[in-house]
Amino acid sequence: GRLLDAGHQVTVWNRSPQPAEELAGRGAVAVASAREAASASELTITMLTGPEALEDVVLGPEGVASGLEDGRLWVDMSTVGPEAFRSAAGRLTAGTAGDAPVRGSVPQATDGTLQIYVGASDEDFTRVAPVLGTLGDVRHVGVPGAGAAMKLVVNTALIASAALLGECLALGDGLELDRGVLLDVLGRSSVGPTVSAKGDNVASGHYPPAFELRLADKDIHLVVDAAHRLGTDLRLAEATQAWMDAAVEAADGEVDFSAVVATVLGEPLRP
Repeated sequence: GRLLDAGHQVTVWNRSPQPAEELAGRGAVAVASAREAASASELTITMLTGPEALEDVVLGPEGVASGLEDGRLWVDMSTVGPEAFRSAAGRLTAGTAGDAPVRGSVPQATDGTLQIYVGASDEDFTRVAPVLGTLGDVRHVGVPGAGAAMKLVVNTALIASAALLGECLALGDGLELDRGVLLDVLGRSSVGPTVSAKGDNVASGHYPPAFELRLADKDIHLVVDAAHRLGTDLRLAEATQAWMDAAVEAADGEVDFSAVVATVLGEPLRP
């Protein structure tokens, strides 16, 4: 939507048709496949839920790769990890590739304040930066794959901070501290940004999705899997993964990832 508002010619395709149809009503051209979208575009952007979806949409029979031509650029904004992105990019037969995962959710996407981590050659970054600048704050973090790597690091901190907030509250409850006072004090501590963003969820027991629990669980698994491949000991990430897995088992995976706090506290989600 922001690209349309900025005056770009936009061709869209989505695995579930309704979002593409809504954008067509705003002036986009909706097509029947990812291949058609890529063949119609100088720049093709994908944003998908995980590595399997990326493989299918980019490299499947009607995928992006089959529609790319030399001189065209594909940029993936998914959170899939650098290995999945580089694997897909390495199998392109035409065009070039970069990655640009984002920090932020629907409100930031709507108002153009996403944090965008771009992995690309200098030449491709110069090409893509003006377009991505319509969506948020663009930062060139390295070569192709560096954006996906940076997003794993950023999400490690984000997801672990929610589990940490839960443990802080659990300790405070055990020490018979008032929950409201405790949240206020923690809001002025090193977990303050998490309290600011998710404190209302915790206080109300309602966890409307901004970043879905199932996606956060997928992301922390990507982090731990990457650490295992690297031989890097990430004990806090592994503990966070255990809490997130437990939260997915206890709750609807479509609630917000901060519902892990309720799991740590042993509290049910309120209807």
